Amino acid sequence: MATDGVEKIGQAVEDIGAYIRRQREGAEVSLRQLAKVAGISNPYLSQIERGLRKPSAEILAQIATGLRISAEALYVRAGILEARDHSPVLDAVAADPDLTERQKQVLTDIYESFRRGNTGGGTASTVVPVVEDAADPGADGDGAGDARAPS
Repeated sequence: MATDGVEKIGQAVEDIGAYIRRQREGAEVSLRQLAKVAGISNPYLSQIERGLRKPSAEILAQIATGLRISAEALYVRAGILEARDHSPVLDAVAADPDLTERQKQVLTDIYESFRRGNTGGGTASTVVPVVEDAADPGADGDGAGDARAPS
């Protein structure tokens, strides 16, 4: 019975390695190129891909950056995170190569907070007013106050 847990961990390590290899090959990136971008040695990346080593969350994030994929996807594959409900919006954010991992995480957090608020029965919108400089409402030089009430 105790070997079931060990076997599952071993399978997860093999799965994450195979997944990384498939992503790397699909992106047409050599093992050497990915290792350099991820800041790890060629032999270490090779061992990860073959399921011989279990990478830390930090290493997975570096590999994800090198592959230009979501670190969250690797974390889920490695069993570090539980899979979230899929959403086209979250999928688009995760797939956007122009966003950093930090930007993707912030956008995901904001989006999910709105969704949680909307499913909680109330409204999730929080209005943050833009406050003009009350001391000088016509400071733009046109002589008219920008914050006038309608007549």
